[in-house]
Amino acid sequence: MTFTNKHKLKILKQYIIGWTLAFIFLSIIKAPAEINLSTAIITSLLMGPVFGSISGFSIILTEQYGYKKMPFKKLLILRLIYAFLFVAAIVYIAFLVFKKENSLYEFLFEPGTFAVYFYLIVVDILMLLLRQINLFLGGNNLWKLLVGDFYEPRDEERIFMFIDLKDSTVHAEKLGHIQYSKMIQDCFNDIGVVVENEAEIYQYVGDEVILTWKYKDGLRNYNCINAYYDFINKLNSKNEYYLNTYKVVPHFKAGVNSGIVTVTEVGKFKKEIAYHGDTINTASRIQGKCNELEQDLLISDSIKKGLSKNTYFNFKKMPKIKLKGKNEEVKTYSVEKN
Repeated sequence: MTFTNKHKLKILKQYIIGWTLAFIFLSIIKAPAEINLSTAIITSLLMGPVFGSISGFSIILTEQYGYKKMPFKKLLILRLIYAFLFVAAIVYIAFLVFKKENSLYEFLFEPGTFAVYFYLIVVDILMLLLRQINLFLGGNNLWKLLVGDFYEPRDEERIFMFIDLKDSTVHAEKLGHIQYSKMIQDCFNDIGVVVENEAEIYQYVGDEVILTWKYKDGLRNYNCINAYYDFINKLNSKNEYYLNTYKVVPHFKAGVNSGIVTVTEVGKFKKEIAYHGDTINTASRIQGKCNELEQDLLISDSIKKGLSKNTYFNFKKMPKIKLKGKNEEVKTYSVEKN
């Protein structure tokens, strides 16, 4: 799993806020009798960012270095061990702050303390579960689901990019299903670099990835173009790894389009955020023309018009293409780095 600075800061922010709120709630219901509430809350405001940062960094390290090294059940056991050590550290610091006149043993086993220990472990596990759910939903969709943003269908202007593996059939036949799946898994881990370009990973479909942006976010700083090249650069930087492991260097082609789509939550027993509309179909079909036009990256006219002038990319107008299911021909442009 690839982590960028923006992504790390986002995780840290979530954990700092979560642990700060948890400590404040604990202060309200379980402040020592000799400590007034305001002091307990101020202490919580100081402890929350510290322990939130520690917990957040542990999640970052676990996800970055652990997911490909061992199965999830072993990672869960390590997380439980961490939770006990984490709680022990919190309790010891609380002892130093609040109960210096008592022995550590008395502080550990005074009435009600085991409820506090249980509370802290539950908070850590809850933060872990919320993190996993957020990974499944992508972006900030968990919060949006909770507040009902997607309950009623609504329109949004968005950019979609379809990224597909070139020569996938050849690779699958050469590697076999297991090795091919492992290579796709590695590629999809490496595509995590696109979060630095404010991209949301919408779906994985076979050997294809669908990225999306809010319209202005995708155009800003050429995010919807840079995302593709950052991913390709990431793969190129690991050429030796892919050659040694799979005897091939994967390469991807992409198509990009923008327009109005409808977003809503779908499913009863398996919830999912879904986008519907011709914008998505057109992006997919533009990507499907990459091989025919011998191009790696094609964008629609709507994307080209929205981008500001620059000296980093060269856009070449391609012949109008007839897309299946559309009456009008679509203008497309190839993109190359200068």
